[in-house]
Amino acid sequence: MPQTQRDLASPIDAYLRTLHAKYAGDCEGQVANYIPELANSSPEWFGICIATRDGNIYEVGDSRQLFTIQSISKALSYGLALEDCGEEHMLSRISVEPSGDAFNAISLVPGSGAPFNPMINAGAIATCGQIVRKDDASRIRRIVSYLSACAGRSLDIDEAVYRSESETGHRNRAIGWMLRNFNIIDAEPTEILETYFQQCSIRVTCRDLALMGATLANYGRNPLTREQAIAPEYVDNILSVMSSCGMYDYSGKWLYSIGLPAKSGVGGGIMAVLPGQLGIGIFSPPLDAQGNSVRGIKVCADLSRELALHLFGVGSAPQSALRLSYDGSQVSSSRRRPGNQQKTLRASGHRIRVMDLQGELIFSSVEPIVRQALKHAPYCQYLVLVFRNVVTIDAVAAKLIEELRHHLAGQGVRMVIAHASASLHKPLFAAIDRDSLMASSDSALEFCENRLLHDLLGDASSSRFSVALGDTFLLSGLNAEDIAWLDAAMAIREANAGEFLIRSGDASDCLYLLLSGSVEVRLPDESGTHGKRLDVFTAGMNFGEMGFLDGSPRSADVIALDAVVCRVVERALFHRLDSEHPQIKIKLLEQMARHLSANLRRANIEAMTYKS
Repeated sequence: MPQTQRDLASPIDAYLRTLHAKYAGDCEGQVANYIPELANSSPEWFGICIATRDGNIYEVGDSRQLFTIQSISKALSYGLALEDCGEEHMLSRISVEPSGDAFNAISLVPGSGAPFNPMINAGAIATCGQIVRKDDASRIRRIVSYLSACAGRSLDIDEAVYRSESETGHRNRAIGWMLRNFNIIDAEPTEILETYFQQCSIRVTCRDLALMGATLANYGRNPLTREQAIAPEYVDNILSVMSSCGMYDYSGKWLYSIGLPAKSGVGGGIMAVLPGQLGIGIFSPPLDAQGNSVRGIKVCADLSRELALHLFGVGSAPQSALRLSYDGSQVSSSRRRPGNQQKTLRASGHRIRVMDLQGELIFSSVEPIVRQALKHAPYCQYLVLVFRNVVTIDAVAAKLIEELRHHLAGQGVRMVIAHASASLHKPLFAAIDRDSLMASSDSALEFCENRLLHDLLGDASSSRFSVALGDTFLLSGLNAEDIAWLDAAMAIREANAGEFLIRSGDASDCLYLLLSGSVEVRLPDESGTHGKRLDVFTAGMNFGEMGFLDGSPRSADVIALDAVVCRVVERALFHRLDSEHPQIKIKLLEQMARHLSANLRRANIEAMTYKS
């Protein structure tokens, strides 16, 4: 019974488990207790989650444990207020400058009385005051609905935490009345303050935070529900204030060393975003002196460094690394096979999967490749990664590919790399055995076909066999008398491995029928050495018919790969058939037409595959 994708371990899952184990025993920090209900959180709770912009989720530990969102809500409610009031109005009420003060400081911009930014308590309370009641929905109902859309599920309020916050929030009440004094909020602040307390008490999980981050990374569209949760024109505003102010008075060092827009909360959560690529959620209640999760900061630092996620190191969102994906039943190597092998490959070629990669390989572009490879693993035996169009590969991507190779090997899938260039990343290719590094995608496909045929047919898959003249494709359909006549009239041509049977530019005066061994067809390059391989023919097949039919000079070289024996139809013999055995000539022409038609059909199928 084939394994499902769920059963297959991912190198990324394994990495997160290792990272979780690394910090699970870290006892630094204290659980917040200035809000009594928060003191009930276990210091042992610890979850990590990564969500990609296309909706794939990696999670470990207590990623489904509920806790209150606290100040992380500030970043998202700021987006709702921007949608309600617009950027100009919001900037007139709330600045976007880092304050350098604690998150609960009673501090306003001199003169205007505006809070320094939306991420401190003063700015967040002011933000709640800008959110508009609509369609009989209160501010808090709209905020809960907004955050639910970002998380991709219905969220609710922890009433016990809300009551605890409201009963002890005297400092925040002082901030609210100060904002009213400066007309930053236009109404009596009690209802706005309660909205703020309720907003901070919304229950989420680490997984929710990762999906909220992925929604921001995906220009406001939730990657699971596909709902446009945040207006795309305000995503950059949210990410900007998260970058400069999201980690309280640790924000500058955070951006410098970790380099991800992020927001923390005293409930122990951190939401981080790599724009255009992924969201990260961390949950661990013990906090440092600034009110940030101790484990959360350490985990994010490792993720940023080890997965190369620093915003200013990655640059813009990369293009997809997957250029093409197809299997061995859709496109085959240039080696032509006898009938039984062709039939086997048509039926079982899907066990060979080819993934043609491109561009810059970094964590965020290789992660979908790893995921796709694991998805195909239960149904294939060989995976070919084609590096022909890869520009660069960093250490993180190289490590992921090497770990993928180990994971696939454990599932009985062999990875082969084509167009391997040691200049791309020496450690990657040094770790892979030479037999799995191929010069071209064609040679990689042929290697996998040979192995697959041996798996399925045993010794019958060997190319070292001979056929009788009457068993060749070109003479199929002729009767025994006609074959006997040709056997007596046709010349014999033998060659050892490496010898030329045809050279480019030669006169096309012969048609060859291969009785044993194999030959390859190559285009000569400018230096006169062997160039690109076009075809490989084995016993029972014919070659040289195109030039033989139209009389044009040979356009490619044909070289023996091992000891070969051919029978040759010379042009003089072909002309003799007109008068002596016209029925043989008609049969030969019919078979040549079928052969050329099959080649054209094969080329069309491959061209369509490469276009898709």
